[in-house]
Amino acid sequence: MHEAAHQVIDLYQRHSHTWDRVRSRHLVEQSWLDRFRQAMPADDGQVLDIGCGCAEPMARYLISVGHAVCGIDSSSAMISLCRQRFPQHDWRIADMRQLALDQRYAGILAWDSFFHLTPEDQRRMFPIFQAHAQPGAALMFTSGPAHGIALGTFEGETLYHASLDHDEYTALLNTHGFTVIEQITEDPACGGHTIWLAVFG
Repeated sequence: MHEAAHQVIDLYQRHSHTWDRVRSRHLVEQSWLDRFRQAMPADDGQVLDIGCGCAEPMARYLISVGHAVCGIDSSSAMISLCRQRFPQHDWRIADMRQLALDQRYAGILAWDSFFHLTPEDQRRMFPIFQAHAQPGAALMFTSGPAHGIALGTFEGETLYHASLDHDEYTALLNTHGFTVIEQITEDPACGGHTIWLAVFG
């Protein structure tokens, strides 16, 4: 395992305010957020945002169109910003790999967060997704375009990403009760993101 895999949480904690400053507020993700919302069993269902960052711009958009959001992030600095911005919503400091909220949600979002986990930890997330999904729930996450590890940089430090291959993601989703309804690799209309949208049950 690359040593950078163990440094992601610390990197985001130390550079949380820089990340908040440089994170684009131009919502290129809106069309996918709208598809995610349409796939949910209720127009105003509660969303679990895993790796919510500073709540800008993804959670802000979901809140603006009527969703209650429970945001999870391992960075206490980022969660502090979320609580300042949207105090009426539920923001929790937690490691997604140990998530056990004893609650089920209409939508589960893991956008640009889940792909920082090692392949082994990504596989272990699918029972966690399942445990937090109510019947008919929508699940949307981003991955890499193919199996492997990709090392980026942020503030001059190595930033770890990993991905399984498409067949394994599909199999893991199916095994845990999800059906893929849309999938695109490196969507040019969404900043090159590789996106998975599935429904539970």
